[in-house]
Amino acid sequence: MTVKKRLFNRDAVLILLGSFCYMSSSMLINPLIVGFTHSLGASALVAGIVAAVMNLCSLFFRPFAGQLTDRVSKFRLAFLGGVLLLIAGVGYAISPSPWLVVVFRIVNGFGFALCSVCMATWLSGLLPRDRIGTGMGYYGMMNALGMAIAPALGIFVYGRLGYRWAFLCATCFSLTLIVLIQFVANHGEPVAHRAAPTSGHLRIVQPRVVPIALLIMILSLPYFATQSYIVEYVASRHLHVAVGSFFLIYAAILLVMRLALKDYFDRVPFYVFLAAGILSNLVGMLGLTFLVNNWMMVVAAFGLAGGYGLMYSVCQATALLVAPLDQQGLANSTFYIGMDSGMVLGPIIGGALFDMLPYSWFYPALMLTLPLAAVVYWCYRRSLGPHHDAAQPTE
Repeated sequence: MTVKKRLFNRDAVLILLGSFCYMSSSMLINPLIVGFTHSLGASALVAGIVAAVMNLCSLFFRPFAGQLTDRVSKFRLAFLGGVLLLIAGVGYAISPSPWLVVVFRIVNGFGFALCSVCMATWLSGLLPRDRIGTGMGYYGMMNALGMAIAPALGIFVYGRLGYRWAFLCATCFSLTLIVLIQFVANHGEPVAHRAAPTSGHLRIVQPRVVPIALLIMILSLPYFATQSYIVEYVASRHLHVAVGSFFLIYAAILLVMRLALKDYFDRVPFYVFLAAGILSNLVGMLGLTFLVNNWMMVVAAFGLAGGYGLMYSVCQATALLVAPLDQQGLANSTFYIGMDSGMVLGPIIGGALFDMLPYSWFYPALMLTLPLAAVVYWCYRRSLGPHHDAAQPTE
C-alpha cells in the first residue's frame, strides 16, 4: 500500500495530467496542418513538407533535450516547452502565409521535444525503481489518450469553427500544462554526477539504450505507415469498412490493455513482452491484409495495440532501467529518437510501398519488420536481459 501512495502522489498525478496536455496540444494540430497550409496557397507537396518539419525538428533536437534534462530542473524545461507550444498554437492561429507556418512548426518541434523528454524523465524520477514499468505504463496511457482524443477534438472544432479556432483550442492544452506544473512540489533537480564523465564530450545518445531505440523504431514502422495510408489503402482496395473509427478503436483497446497489464510491466522479462509484441504486430498486419469487414478492423487494431502500443511503454521503462540515474534524460531522448525515426520513416516507407507494389502486398511487405526486430534483439540480447528482474539503479 505504501508503494501505491508513492507511485500516485500529487506530483505524479499532476505530471501525468501535464503529459496528456502537451501531447494533446501537438496532436490536435497534426491532422489539420496540411489542409491549413494548403488553404494558405501552398501546394500539396509543400504542405506535406510543412507537416513533417515538426517531427524532423523534434528528432534533431532530442539529444540536446536529453542533455538539458540531465542538467537543468525539469520544472524549468517543462515550463519552457509549454511556453513554446503555446507560442506555436497562437502563431498558427494568426499566420497569414505558409512560411510563417513553417516558423511556428519549428517552434512546435522544439517545444514537443522538450516536453516529451522532460515530462517522462520528471515522472520516472518520482517512481520507485521497482515500479518504473507500471508508472511509465500509465504515462504511456496518458499519451495514448492525447493521441486519440485531441485529433478528434481538433477535427470537430475545425468542422464547426474553422482552422484558427481549432489551433486556439490547442493553446488551451498548452496553457493548462503551464498552470499544472506550477503546483508540482518536486521540481526535478538534476542528479549529481558521481563520477566525472568524459569531460566536455557531448553525448548524442545513451549507448545502452540504442538497441531499445532501434527496436521501437522497427516496431513502430507498420503503425506510422498505417496512420498515413490506411484511408488510401481502404479506398484503393474498395473495402467497405468504417476506417474513420480505426484509431479510436485502437486507443480504446490500448487503454484496456495497459490497465489490465499494468502490474506485469515490472515482473515479466523484456524478451517475453518483445515476443508477444512481434506476434501482435503480425496479427495486426494480417488483419489489415484481409480487411474484409469491420470485425477484421477490430482484430487489426487489437494487434497493433498489443504490438507497437504496448511495446512503447515496455521499451521506455526498460530504457530508464538500463541507463544510469544521472543519465535518465539522455535515456529518454535516445528512446524518443527511435520513436521519431519510426514516425518519419513509416510514412516514407509506406509511400514507397504504396507506389511500387500492388495494394494487397502493402502489409505483407511491412511484415519484414518482424524478423528484423528479432535479429536486433538477438544481436543485443545480453544487454537486454531480464531487466525487469533487475529493477535497481544501473551504475
